[in-house]
Amino acid sequence: MSDTPKTVPTDADVEAFVAAVEHPIRRRDAERLLALFEEVTGQRPVMWGPSIVGFGSYHYRYASGREGDMAAAGFSPRKAATVLYVTDGAESYPELFERLGPHRRTVACVYVKNLDELDLDVLREIIKRSYDTVTAGTFGTRLSGPNAGVPAPGTTGAAD
Repeated sequence: MSDTPKTVPTDADVEAFVAAVEHPIRRRDAERLLALFEEVTGQRPVMWGPSIVGFGSYHYRYASGREGDMAAAGFSPRKAATVLYVTDGAESYPELFERLGPHRRTVACVYVKNLDELDLDVLREIIKRSYDTVTAGTFGTRLSGPNAGVPAPGTTGAAD
């Protein structure tokens, strides 16, 4: 198995990718998310691999020594739902997720079916906090939430 990361930035056309999304709600939501993420992060969208629209980047290093770069914020319009990547961990913002609206989440992924059902001000704040955390140069040590000050699982606690 190769240690070469599979999800890397590409030169693929973000707008063409979004325009090709088959599901009309996912496509509409992706168009809206492009503007929202760009506004919040101040970064232009870049395709990471074939299906992730990313904004900015951060460097990670696991305790195992494996390291690489990944989008600091991003989303992927999938068939069943749009995946929002909350890179510093969705558990960091329980009070915001309570107010977000209908969603399902895992450690770093938030699945939404329709942005019209969400509180976009809350979503904006989640994106901002997560992006600010992973681009502050301290990612690897949680800055907020129940595990504040504790290195993220599998990391050295170092940002670079």
